[in-house]
Amino acid sequence: MKKISDDHLETVRQYLKMLKLFRMEHQLDEVLKTSEKENTPTILVLKRLLEIEGTGLINRRIERRIKESKLPERKLLSDFDFDFQTGVDKKQILNLATLGFVERGQGLILAGNSGTGKSHITKALLLIGCQKLYRCRYTRASDMLKHLMSGLSDDTLDQKLLLYTRPDILLIDEVGFDRLEQKSAHNADLFFKIIDARYGKKSTLMTTNIDFKALGEYLSDPVITTAIVDRMVHHAVIVNIEGPSYRIYESKKLNHSIPNSINNLSIPDKNEDPNGSASQY
Repeated sequence: MKKISDDHLETVRQYLKMLKLFRMEHQLDEVLKTSEKENTPTILVLKRLLEIEGTGLINRRIERRIKESKLPERKLLSDFDFDFQTGVDKKQILNLATLGFVERGQGLILAGNSGTGKSHITKALLLIGCQKLYRCRYTRASDMLKHLMSGLSDDTLDQKLLLYTRPDILLIDEVGFDRLEQKSAHNADLFFKIIDARYGKKSTLMTTNIDFKALGEYLSDPVITTAIVDRMVHHAVIVNIEGPSYRIYESKKLNHSIPNSINNLSIPDKNEDPNGSASQY
């Protein structure tokens, strides 16, 4: 590539600034310097500059998707201990990570006892969804129902419902964990509105520690709950995790190490000065 005159270079910079292609403008000198040294064809120089700007744009969009999703933390499948959690089929989870079920408009339900990794897996899948630029939303079941319940009193229910029906992927975490949901008979109706609006169109991920029979008691209306469950399980991938609790495992490790740590502590005599001389007090 031939050396570009200073006048032409300055003109290019001005155009990049005008078009708000700031990453290209920032990397322009370095890319041109390298291309002159390596005699890179012009088209490849242009390709490299566009890649810089395009990558930056995509990364900004991903960060915006993550922020909009309300994910409380960024969980990764690479951090999940599949060797410990024998109740999880690693091959199945990695297949789910391709998000093929999202493209098909299917749901995903992870059921099992507390501490078995349900939330970790689904949060990781939602993060992947954000990285693939799907519109995503995270919520705990109790928070969602409280939020929708407030819409009944201030006449904003339709507006609040859109927060849960619009996203391409909705993760409803901890269904059955917080018994506050049982306080109102409206819970089942509100839950139904969400599930019915998304049914067959958009993917709903859900984690729960209760079976479907107990869901009617949980939502305070067995009749409506039957319709909810029917829509939830139809075309959904259901993963039952029957394995040990990782939280209990970590707690046992921590508490097992505490006595040994205490026994190894060297406690100075109360009359001994830390510097080695006898205390005056």
